Amino acid sequence: MEKSILVTGGARSGKSALAERMALSPKGRAIYLATADLRADDDEMCARIAEHRARRGAAWHDLHAPRDLCGALRESDGDLPRLVDCLTLWLSNLMLDGADWRTEGETLARAIPRQNAPVIFVTNEVGYGVVPDNRLAREFRDAAGWLNQRIAAACDEVWLTVAGCPLKVKPNDSPY
Repeated sequence: MEKSILVTGGARSGKSALAERMALSPKGRAIYLATADLRADDDEMCARIAEHRARRGAAWHDLHAPRDLCGALRESDGDLPRLVDCLTLWLSNLMLDGADWRTEGETLARAIPRQNAPVIFVTNEVGYGVVPDNRLAREFRDAAGWLNQRIAAACDEVWLTVAGCPLKVKPNDSPY
């Protein structure tokens, strides 16, 4: 497994399941850095969190990092692979808190090469849809696109999932 991997795709594309398999493959155990805010107060989000936890099982050690992702990466950097699921929720948390998400994203990108243990990031590809009809949604879409590009550039590998099918997009042989 490469040192750093970004797995992207649309909603329910299979990206988390792929990333989980990648993280477990070297040692059969891994650390899950959850970016979902545990204060989730809607039933649908609570159900998603429960589904992810049930699927993962006992091979995982969970750490919660809804905002301080770099701190969680430092804290967990040992001998086990880490899975960050997901950057899109992390970005949402930062934006909703009024944080400087661009600086946080740059700090994260600079931290990736300094990791000792492998780290896999999951993120949503939100740029395939129509242009959103409101300013906040457009700002989020643009911020997610910028963050995904920045983290992809910092990672050794990038994978795209479509309908449960993984496609490796970096490294590739393209001169562009």
